Amino acid sequence: MAGGSLAPAGVAKERAEQYQGKLTAYVIVACIVAAVGGSLFGYDIGISGGVTSMDGFLHKFFKTVYKQKMLAHENNYCKYDNQGLAAFTSSLYLAGLVASLVASPVTRNYGRRGSIICGGISFLVGATLNAAAANLAMLLLGRIMLGVGIGFGNQAIPLYLSEMAPTHLRGGLNMMFQLATTLGIFIANMVNYGTQKLEPWGWRLSLGLAIVPAIVMTVGGIFLPETPNSLIERGSKEEGRKLLERIRGTENVSAEFQDMLDASEFASAIKHPFRNILERRNRPQLVMAIFMPTFQILTGINSILFYAPVLFQSMGFGGNAALYSSALTGAVLVSSTLISIAIVDKLGRRVLLISGGIIMIICQVIVAIILGVKLGENQELSKGFSVLVVAVICLFVVAFGWSWGPLGWTVPSEIFPLETRSAGQSVTVAVNLLFTFIIAQSFLALLCALKFGIFLFFAGWITVMTVFVYVFLPETKGIPIEEMILMWRKHWFWKRIVPEYPEVDSSISRRPNNSTV
Repeated sequence: MAGGSLAPAGVAKERAEQYQGKLTAYVIVACIVAAVGGSLFGYDIGISGGVTSMDGFLHKFFKTVYKQKMLAHENNYCKYDNQGLAAFTSSLYLAGLVASLVASPVTRNYGRRGSIICGGISFLVGATLNAAAANLAMLLLGRIMLGVGIGFGNQAIPLYLSEMAPTHLRGGLNMMFQLATTLGIFIANMVNYGTQKLEPWGWRLSLGLAIVPAIVMTVGGIFLPETPNSLIERGSKEEGRKLLERIRGTENVSAEFQDMLDASEFASAIKHPFRNILERRNRPQLVMAIFMPTFQILTGINSILFYAPVLFQSMGFGGNAALYSSALTGAVLVSSTLISIAIVDKLGRRVLLISGGIIMIICQVIVAIILGVKLGENQELSKGFSVLVVAVICLFVVAFGWSWGPLGWTVPSEIFPLETRSAGQSVTVAVNLLFTFIIAQSFLALLCALKFGIFLFFAGWITVMTVFVYVFLPETKGIPIEEMILMWRKHWFWKRIVPEYPEVDSSISRRPNNSTV
């Protein structure tokens, strides 16, 4: 290395085979408590669509939509098209986008627990404001506070899970975030099914019950251990090693601890993670942090889950049947996520993403054909075709639940080196919430304009993302989180971009030759 100007960025050698340890009860409990934050995200996704179809809610805040809904002969695709109603749903995600960027320095400088606690408190305030909302301004302020909570929680929790999990089980444990999200969706749908009978105040109960997981997340965050990676990054090396020994159930953690030290040594010299993430050596991770969450939203799943009650009512289902159908899709999503947890560390990420993508494409096309041929603007589907649409949508949800649902979060959270991990996760969350906001704000208008073509729109995007995974995403199964940088240097495409020994900029102090093992 001429003049000593070149040095391996972070971890320079593979020690994965030397890693020892097992899945301990300590890790399981910590991951379950942390993953509760995902249920807040899921609960809001599930609750929003149900609440926005309740007459009491619409009559109080959106009288125009309520009048449109009451018309005897309204357009099936356009009766809920109202930008104010869409703003109720999507304002949360815009607030979350901003909060996720603010959360990055908090997560890096004060630990993962700090952001988890901040998220829980914000969500607690937001749920209280929404349940007690007396006017639209109070309702939207509550939504913004919920967004702040989601921004902090979604930024910190996937990182926490990835860092706490042993390498050979990281995929399954990280997916506990998505499992909690799907459970939140299912619980929200069941709550809506019950509260829609409690007119005109049932919507308050639906929104207010978010307080329960918010309390669990806040209190749990106070008692959670910090991750060893975060402790070492912030200078507490001995404390980090002791915690690592505790969560791995063995004192023989030297290889994993050395990887963390190497990563931390490089990370400590990085003063501007968001600037550093733009450098050439971080290009593949940045691409994945942008495209994985973008593609996850462009599957169309959020549209189905946000507006499932509205969607089913638009297709001619009765109000009760619509919420029942939504509860069914929520249960299916939970079940398929459990399948993914069981097989992701055996089959790998790529197999699940590609197979799920192919099935989702087929489902979207089938639904588009049925609606295009059998559902006019002012007609209803026959009972037989209605059942078929619900069945195909459930199959779509199954495919999403084992593929892009959990892996859209898992892959970005496990690929970044320590020095840019917090910033990278912020980018992932911000992009996810940006596209969630765009789709939430535009879906009802798109449904009105494109009608059944909305499903073909999403099918086209799923085709693009499936090809993207096949060509550009390397398999991350079984690779230690601090050795991911070595993976990119072996990939047929990314090795052209990520040099074997990236040049370290002049602001980083040069390490002596004996600084790494």
